[in-house]
Amino acid sequence: MPELPEVEVSRRGIEPHLLGQTIERVVVRNSRLRWPVSPELNDLVGAQIQRVERRAKYLIITTTHGYVIIHLGMSGALRVIPSDTPEVKHDHVELVLRSGVSLRYNDPRRFGCWLFSAEHPAEQHPLLQGLGPEPLTDEFNADYLYQRSRGRQQAIKTFIMDNHVVVGVGNIYANEALFKAGIHPNRAAGRVSEKRYQQLVPIIKETLTKAIAQGGTTLQDFTQVDGQPGYFKQELMVYGRGGKLCMQCRGRLKEIRLGQRSTVYCPACQR
Repeated sequence: MPELPEVEVSRRGIEPHLLGQTIERVVVRNSRLRWPVSPELNDLVGAQIQRVERRAKYLIITTTHGYVIIHLGMSGALRVIPSDTPEVKHDHVELVLRSGVSLRYNDPRRFGCWLFSAEHPAEQHPLLQGLGPEPLTDEFNADYLYQRSRGRQQAIKTFIMDNHVVVGVGNIYANEALFKAGIHPNRAAGRVSEKRYQQLVPIIKETLTKAIAQGGTTLQDFTQVDGQPGYFKQELMVYGRGGKLCMQCRGRLKEIRLGQRSTVYCPACQR
């Protein structure tokens, strides 16, 4: 599933082509996504696009007629292409713009979503209520994470992946950040010291920022808006490397399951 850096790369990729443009047509070829595509999207015809935002892994397109909420799901991808480009298999939803280009959504597995909201969804929409702070903001800091962790027996890895604690720290980047911070992923969040949280939070921010700058992680089902894969995977130190040698100590990396997700760590480097 695309993680926060991949979604942010998509946002930055589509934004320049959408801002200020008028929606001429909404084409829904298959409404059966994770949730049915909102029929109210047709009300956006004639609307002008004002902003393209991201909240957690959701994209929010603000128009003069309402808001579009997009989630890429496990295999979704957005393309900005000439409107007369022939459709291909799994092209499900398309915003046709007066400029002659379209924002086209392709999703083989159909786990994504395209929903409409009459009001800005960041606070009032059920999908976005109760979310924690964005990881790259000042609101997410060591003191906040330390206080939230007190008394928690939950593993630190699943704790930082909890969207109610902080959004967007997905499996790949949780693995990487904990390795760089030297923290065992199965250590209880409440037993991680304040000093170690002071080390972990900047590492999370740095890891996500670097991934965004390099274009996101190359995942099997994800490519950038321009069709090129991301470039961060070549620098992953633990994710997907279970059983291989640690790049720091040359010991053997171990792979376990935490919260139904693959977790790779170094028994020597992470305590």
